[in-house]
Amino acid sequence: MKGKDLLTLAELDRTDLDLLLKLSSTLKKRRKSLPEPLMHGLTQLLIFQKPSTRTRVSFEIAMKELGGDSIALSASELQLGRGETIEDTARVLSRYGDLIMARVNAHQDVVDLAKASTIPVINGLSDEYHPVQILADLFTIAERRGELKGLKVAWVGDGNNVCNSWMLGAALMGMDFVAATPKEFRPKASVVRDARRLVTNGSSVAIVEDPVEAAAKADCVITDSFVSMGFENERAKRLKSFLPRYRVTERLLSHARKNSIFLHCLPAHRGEEVTDGVMDGPHSAVFDEAENRLHTTKALLCLMLLGTHRSMLLTEM
Repeated sequence: MKGKDLLTLAELDRTDLDLLLKLSSTLKKRRKSLPEPLMHGLTQLLIFQKPSTRTRVSFEIAMKELGGDSIALSASELQLGRGETIEDTARVLSRYGDLIMARVNAHQDVVDLAKASTIPVINGLSDEYHPVQILADLFTIAERRGELKGLKVAWVGDGNNVCNSWMLGAALMGMDFVAATPKEFRPKASVVRDARRLVTNGSSVAIVEDPVEAAAKADCVITDSFVSMGFENERAKRLKSFLPRYRVTERLLSHARKNSIFLHCLPAHRGEEVTDGVMDGPHSAVFDEAENRLHTTKALLCLMLLGTHRSMLLTEM
């Protein structure tokens, strides 16, 4: 997939994802013992319209450990803050670096960036999708459970950007995905349709209201903040809709399988979408999940900058 963009997750196929997960495992094991600086002479340009902890740190350290360079800029530091168009910014940055990662407010911004760019563009989070998070989530589940095909994933809470990309990822990997959300916070119908078009191996994508129905016999239960970035003015309305029914508690998790995994992309608002008992309990893999952002980012950079063939060779290190 060298030269491609990653904006939603649907740009990948099952073969790409299988290779990415395998390469993530290799790079995790060989973190301090790579035979060569794989990204020597390459530079990634990171644009942030929103605050970031895991995305910024994982991308910068990933490129550094692979032997390349990074330049990170907030939108206010670029001429974007003074009215330069996204398209003009993309054309200029394309002549400086080798890849752009952008964390944006509106998804259309990263779409426009990719259309005008001549180098690969990665969506580091938009209001509609968060594909790089799902790569780490899939890898985390694969580490603990092995084969992903046939597993049931339960999403509980807001049908937001992470939920959207999870639907696509689950469909591509042959996993059953059930999202339990209030009616007014369901994922977009167009995204649900896109995910259902991608389903393989008899898997399914379902949207329900009852969290217990979603969590029943689930192999993985996932949630996210009920008040995502950009929706702070809706906080009171959102909490009224979500609480207490959609909080992930030990009782809700008891409906999942005994060896179920709990994931959260972080930051977590403890006591709102999840209890301390779940976050810190035996089912929680949230900090492994956060660490794995580094390893899956490395694998993604390799696929996008070095290409499929060389990435396949790296898995044999």
